[in-house]
Amino acid sequence: MNINLYSLGLMSGTSLDGIDVSIIKSDGEQYLEIIDDLYLKYNGQLKLKLKKIIDSCTSKDQLVKTSKEIDKLEKELTLCHANAYKLITEKNKNIKIDLIGFHGQTILHKPQKGYSIQIGDYKLLSKITNTTIISNFRENDILNGGQGAPLAPIYHQLILSRIKSKPPSAFINIGGISNITYIDKYNKVVSFDTGPGNYLIDEWVRIKAKKEFDRDGLIAKSGQIDEEILKKYLSDPYYKKKFPKSLDVKDFNLQNLNKLSLKDGCATLSMLTARSICIALNSFKKKPNLVLISGGGRKNKYIIDNIKKKFTGSVKLIDDFSFNGDFIESQAFAYLAIRSYLKKFITFPSTTGVRKPCLGGSVFKS
Repeated sequence: MNINLYSLGLMSGTSLDGIDVSIIKSDGEQYLEIIDDLYLKYNGQLKLKLKKIIDSCTSKDQLVKTSKEIDKLEKELTLCHANAYKLITEKNKNIKIDLIGFHGQTILHKPQKGYSIQIGDYKLLSKITNTTIISNFRENDILNGGQGAPLAPIYHQLILSRIKSKPPSAFINIGGISNITYIDKYNKVVSFDTGPGNYLIDEWVRIKAKKEFDRDGLIAKSGQIDEEILKKYLSDPYYKKKFPKSLDVKDFNLQNLNKLSLKDGCATLSMLTARSICIALNSFKKKPNLVLISGGGRKNKYIIDNIKKKFTGSVKLIDDFSFNGDFIESQAFAYLAIRSYLKKFITFPSTTGVRKPCLGGSVFKS
């Protein structure tokens, strides 16, 4: 007999914009009820501190050197997550949360070296919320030969089954990094990071225009693509690596763009995101009949229009099917928390490269 649990998922992604929080009810299998979603924006200072740590730390040794700074930041970040929990639970007082899926903030992802590091104090969060916390979702996968990412494919698979899409089908999430989940007619799931998503675009716009992002892709639309620079990005060895594979936000940078204007840089980086996704979609022998897109990047019309130009299949936003594309990842971590608590597998050889289907997520109750 399957048990339905109320789970709250907290996700702070590579875009570094804030915290997505979702409450779902699920058995960790086919039953899913989405109760509520909420977004809490980071204040400017917290965002800057996170970015400074992420940009400066390229190895475990550097993390040790900045450990005091990281400890302070971890507490501040955890209190921010506790506030997000408070805001959404106050709206849903009739629901008792059984579990919290707490991803934390990734500051360094190096699976090839055997680690992926997230900050976030699960013990403090459990004490504040008096709730069982599921965290540390990536470690067990990496210890068993996997990439520790992407983690959401099993939830993407559930969504695709609910909308009854004809296989093969694909799910694209455009966050700071973009990733794909592909499901064939035998229900086999393949996933990997396709390349940069919003992170480089946002960084470029912050530097050049002191804005947080390119709203609707309007800056990119007014610029010219530098095909030579785009070709240089797309010649990166990552694109020739076999999947499953994953990226750290620092694996690509802005060094190629020094001489470009705001508009042309935006156009070039946005096309990089679109082309990377199309390369992934076209890499399968059987092209997906339907491609669903979620994440903040789905609001960039320039990216979406260029995906549709380069990929001949049906491309739709997840919102067209009554799902909110801003909260798929936070819902996924609520779902992964339930699966972890019930000792169900969360990663698989075809999604992360792990040697065998793998349990994940550490359970903690203060």
